[in-house]
Amino acid sequence: MTETVVYPQDRTCPYQPAPEYLSLVEQRPLAQVTLYDGRRVWAITGRDVARRLLIDPRISSDRTNPQWPAMFPSIAAAVRDARQKVLKIVTALVGVDGAVHNARRKMLIPSFTLRRINALRPKIQEIVDRQLDLMIENGAPTDLIPAFAAPVPVTVLYHLMGIPDDDHDFFEKQSYQFISGSNADAAYDELMTYMSKLIEEKRRNPGDKVLDDLLAERGATGDVGDVDAEELVSTLVLQVAGGHGTTGTMVSLSAFTLLQNPERLAELRADPSLMPTAVDELLRLLSIPDGLQRLAVDDIEIEGTTIRKGDGVFFITSLINRDEDVHGAPNSLDWHHNSVRDHVSFGFGAHQCLGQNLARVTMEIALSTLFQRLPGLRLAAPAEEIPFNPTAGFQVLNELPVTW
Repeated sequence: MTETVVYPQDRTCPYQPAPEYLSLVEQRPLAQVTLYDGRRVWAITGRDVARRLLIDPRISSDRTNPQWPAMFPSIAAAVRDARQKVLKIVTALVGVDGAVHNARRKMLIPSFTLRRINALRPKIQEIVDRQLDLMIENGAPTDLIPAFAAPVPVTVLYHLMGIPDDDHDFFEKQSYQFISGSNADAAYDELMTYMSKLIEEKRRNPGDKVLDDLLAERGATGDVGDVDAEELVSTLVLQVAGGHGTTGTMVSLSAFTLLQNPERLAELRADPSLMPTAVDELLRLLSIPDGLQRLAVDDIEIEGTTIRKGDGVFFITSLINRDEDVHGAPNSLDWHHNSVRDHVSFGFGAHQCLGQNLARVTMEIALSTLFQRLPGLRLAAPAEEIPFNPTAGFQVLNELPVTW
């Protein structure tokens, strides 16, 4: 058997693919890599093949399948052993296939339409301005992540979801403990108790948030008397886990990247109308979720290769998003071409991220406001000394010291 690249690999630069992945580019559109336990899985690196497979019903997202390929031993242990509640949350939407997934996704779609998200722009701007006011008041230098990049998306998301302002800290703490596995059982029980009370309050005083929509949907189908609090917790916690963490990371890493590309940043400051396009180019180039996991549940013939039933399939987004057959200058930051939205940073097909409209608009407003209000914003430490690390397949800056 030929030697393969170990997957995943750490990046040496937060906005460049891991150097060891470059050999996979030469084998595009698909190759094989080796996981921590020696298991060989398929690595998809070409955009067209990735899109074909991501809409193929023979490619499964079912994390309860015993053949599911785990990226890390900690994830394998979580699935195998004690944290079945965590698994139940994860499989509430992204970890199921077919009719069950379609029904749950359909329930959420109206809450994340572009029209609805655009209607939130004034509120998002208010949240961004308030957080930036506080950051400026506290003075420079500061760590941009806790001061701005992290709190903005979570506040926006909780507002959309319908979590009352006074409960944000509680929900954030319990969600983190649950997802991280620290005291997960107790956090799960706390969330269930909280959600049951919130459902009762929403019944008495309905509003116009996502939770209200979900309750109204149950009412329309005659189930309002027996609302599944566990399913609602699953939905909300999953949105929190998949939403604010990734968007906050994108805001911080985008700010870092733009500060490393002063000519591009000057363009955005001179013409703020470029920011929506720039957001997609940053999503493409940064590719913070470095891989999407799937499992083949039947044999698949593609590009002269057979992916066998039971094979793990990983979509390496940092390479797919730099497919030179799609992007003329795949390794450079450039929003002056027509392929900026040709990326899979939000996935593709049935499991494409529901919150992508919210993420785009939040990033656009946060980054535009940050750089317009702080024209002197700059790093407060040498770029090479700013720590970062991949966390469960996501690229994360540990801190981002800035001044102005």
